Amino acid sequence: MNAYESVYIFDSQITDEQIGEKIDRYHNQLTSTGAEFTALEHWGRRQLAYPIRKRTNGYYVVAQFQADPVGLPEFERLLKLDEELLRYLVVVHEGEPTTPMSIATREPERDRDSDDDEED
Repeated sequence: MNAYESVYIFDSQITDEQIGEKIDRYHNQLTSTGAEFTALEHWGRRQLAYPIRKRTNGYYVVAQFQADPVGLPEFERLLKLDEELLRYLVVVHEGEPTTPMSIATREPERDRDSDDDEED
């Protein structure tokens, strides 16, 4: 079993209840092959970096799971068939859980040269 992370971007015009039903259907397909979901985060509605199918906003959901690679092709086929899913990405997960973060909320990087001067 490998660790994976999946990001879904749904059409922002569908309801939260419909999104929940879709996610349950996707995840049920994977759990039927022995997968186990370890985290699910709803990031909510956000502006897209560029329009997708004439949409400028999308509803983001991030899921982390452990699965056998054999079950992934059928899972991705199910995702491709959903017309209300604007984009998705499934990657091998290596590291800490992903969290939504704005560039504006990041801690500013300290200048390395000024740190070296202070130590002298």
